[in-house]
Amino acid sequence: MADHEVLLVRLRPEAAKIDDAMRADLAEVGNDLLAQVLRHGLFNGGKRVRPLLAIFASRLLPVRELGGIDENRLYRLAMVFEYLHAASLLHDDVIDRADQRRGKATVNKVWGGDAAILAGDYLHARAMLIAGSEGGQRALSLISAATSAMVEAEFLQMQNAEVQEFSEEKYFAVLAGKTAALIAAACETGIMVAGGGESEQLAARVYGYNLGLAFQIVDDLLDYLGDPDKTGKAVGNDLVEGKMTLPLIHVLETGGTKERGFLLDLLAADRTVRSANIAAVQAILANANGFGHARQTAVRLIDTARQALGRFPAGPAAEILHGLGQYVLTRKK
Repeated sequence: MADHEVLLVRLRPEAAKIDDAMRADLAEVGNDLLAQVLRHGLFNGGKRVRPLLAIFASRLLPVRELGGIDENRLYRLAMVFEYLHAASLLHDDVIDRADQRRGKATVNKVWGGDAAILAGDYLHARAMLIAGSEGGQRALSLISAATSAMVEAEFLQMQNAEVQEFSEEKYFAVLAGKTAALIAAACETGIMVAGGGESEQLAARVYGYNLGLAFQIVDDLLDYLGDPDKTGKAVGNDLVEGKMTLPLIHVLETGGTKERGFLLDLLAADRTVRSANIAAVQAILANANGFGHARQTAVRLIDTARQALGRFPAGPAAEILHGLGQYVLTRKK
């Protein structure tokens, strides 16, 4: 069995507990249609990365330092991060007019955009209620800051697209809010509820932040190089939608005049034209080191994340978090 398969086997029982906590919480939803929409949005093959990070971050410290953690409280607090992630996806699918996610029909495809937006709003509100009741003011403040960063990043991405502002600096500014902020908050919250001090919280935040950046960069690579049967989306989907990913930005910043001109013209064209030129773009990005640069950047970020884990003693939780870093680099979906 490969290392990543061993890791996934170890994570599966914890992911199941997170699912159980969400199902128990959704049983309290009063409206049957809302409950059905939420189940569709939440139980559609997600990896539960964010709540799992909160769980294992809470176990980085020796038991004697924990002072005892209520397991029910911990899993309810961890599921907050899945609720917020799912809420962002529900809204993204409406904005992008997406018909599928992870190979299944989106909520907006089945029930319409209004239902998807309202379900996302419900998850956001519910997440904040649980964060405050289970994690207290410190957890609520931390999680609220992360969600604020996510919204600001969406607006920055919109502004960048309007003015055709393409640079790695802008790319990482968006990525820091859209992806890394919530993952970092999950790790820091886990340490916080375990009684960790400022230095431990900082180390957990650095780990999560860099892991989150690397996670999205690998997503960028999978969009061009992944197997659609595993990723659940067509090759070049981000390009067709006009999304600026790291391999593309790197070539636009460093490539030759001919390559840059072709890519810029393509980005200004409609979806049909971009879809017809995916293979040509793949060749350009490969030859101009777009893919290689993105891969090297992801590796450096994971190295930084692993170094942050050096603040904590060796043990099963640290081993799993190290393994998650390697999984991010080698995942196929």
